[in-house]
Order: sequence, then C-alpha cells, then structure tokens
Amino acid sequence: MVHRRTLLSGLFGAPLLAGAFSIGGLAAASEPLREVRIGYQKSSSLLVVARQQRVFETRLKALGVETVKWVEFQFGPPLLEALGAGAIDFGVTGDTPPILAQAAGASLVYAASSPAVQNAVLVPGASPIRTVAGLKGKKVAFGKGSSSHNFIVQALKRAGLTYSDIEPAFLTPADAVAAFTTGSVDAWAVWDPYFAIAEARHGARALVTTADGLDSNSFYLASRAFSQDHPDLLAALLEELTGVARWASGHRDELARISAEATGIDVAVQKAAIDRYRIEVNPLSDTVVARQQAIADTFAELQLIPRAVTVRDIVWTAPTN
Repeated sequence: MVHRRTLLSGLFGAPLLAGAFSIGGLAAASEPLREVRIGYQKSSSLLVVARQQRVFETRLKALGVETVKWVEFQFGPPLLEALGAGAIDFGVTGDTPPILAQAAGASLVYAASSPAVQNAVLVPGASPIRTVAGLKGKKVAFGKGSSSHNFIVQALKRAGLTYSDIEPAFLTPADAVAAFTTGSVDAWAVWDPYFAIAEARHGARALVTTADGLDSNSFYLASRAFSQDHPDLLAALLEELTGVARWASGHRDELARISAEATGIDVAVQKAAIDRYRIEVNPLSDTVVARQQAIADTFAELQLIPRAVTVRDIVWTAPTN
C-alpha cells in the first residue's frame, strides 16, 4: 500500500510542468467556483490516483474551491453526455466519444491528451478465427461510441474489410463480457483493463492490439463554460495530472496496487494493463489533432456521426493573461 505522504513526495519532489499547463499568467474568475465536478472511470488510473490521494482537493482549495465531487461512469459516451449537459466540469475518455459529442453539438473542449491504453479485438481461446479478416460476417461486441468503436473500424480497414462486413453488437463492458463468455458474440473489441481481465480470467486471445500500429489517444476534456469561466482551475487540474503521470510512469507497481484497490481487480491483471501503455499528459499537438481529425472524417464517411466536424474548433488554449 502506498501511503499518501509517500505518494505526494513522489509527485511533488520536483517542480511540476512549468510550460503549457502553467497557471502563472491566468487570472482567476471573478466569481469563485465552490465545487468542481470530475467525471472518471475506474479504468482511468491517473484519475484514480488523483482521487485516492486527494491531489485535486489539495490544489484547488488554495484557489477557493471548497469541494471536488467525483462522478463515476462505466465508459466514455455517458461521461461526455454529462459533460455536454453541464452535469460535470472535467473528465477523460478515449478518442471516439468526443467526436460523437462534438457532432451532436455538445459544449465541450479538448484540454489535454494522453497515449491511449491498449485496445484489442478478442476471441475465445478455442475460436477458429485466427485473423481480423476472419471476422467477416461475425458478431462483434463493443461499446457504441467508445474508443473500441474506432479501434474495430480501423482494424477492419487494415484487414481489407469494411464496417458493414461485421454484425455490431453494441454492449457496455459489463454486458459484453457475459456475451463473450457465453458465446453470444464471436469477438469483443475492448480496452484495458477489460482486455487484461479477459486474457487472465477467460482465456481470451487477441487478434490485433493497439501495439500493432493502431495506436490512438485518450483525452482530458472540459465543459466549454468551465474552460471559459475558470481557466485557472482547468490549468491547475492539468498541472496536477502532469505530476501524477510523472510519478505513475516511474512507479508502475504502486500504480497497479492503487488501481487494484480502487477496482477490485487482481494486482497482477492491473499490472499487465499498466505495463503496456505509455503514461504521460500533454497539450494537444498538431499530430494528435490530425490523428483525431482522421478518425472524425472516417466516422463521417461511414455515417456514424450526423455531420462532419473540425476537431481543432474545440481545442482549448490557455489564455496568456
């Protein structure tokens, strides 16, 4: 178990990022915000650490925030629905949910990016399907609008198939694991730690993973109102996340233990998931924006979103004064 003092020493033993997420030049809002609402998933290990160690609470208290409210979601689409509706102020999802949210007119902004956790297309260990091409005509489970929605689209394209070549089964991770283990679906596209759990508990076999050149990003997002009215608070959240990421990248065993405690998942399974992704928090680079735009364009072409979107239109830039 990592004690709070030990963790915070690791987080704050060196200066935090003094560049893109610095709040030095930001003026506080005229009306102090008393509560900041954070949407998170238990698979979002950095936010799990931040919550457990009260990192945001400590930092935001000095900025006049009395309470940090944590709201849990199972996956990205409902989190962004809440964000767009103003029910939360800040959260993290994979690549696809913000594209669908923007296309639906949600009032939100991209605030920072991280390399995505591993995604995979899984089949039962005894399945005769050996390649993604073998999914033609098969039923594949994944969360509609989740990062795995994009992952299966890209994996099919690489294998010479189209989205219409499979039968989608839109299921949440909890429902998908039941369908997968009972044979109600032929394959399952999902992210870690569900990927690692399926390997360890259910003998799942990966046909393709993020590591096979299908990498993507996760995104920290804020409501547009929060980003406009309280840029100092948003920048403070990003600074603290950068510190958490720096600590976590060098303390993966401890991160696995903290995540296991929060989720109830075996430490070994959490460690397998954590060891296979790059842990960092960054401003959105031109490369990341271009990659996200390519996903948006693909979803528009497939008519998976109601209209084309320009990702850069909702990328937040911290004010300089």
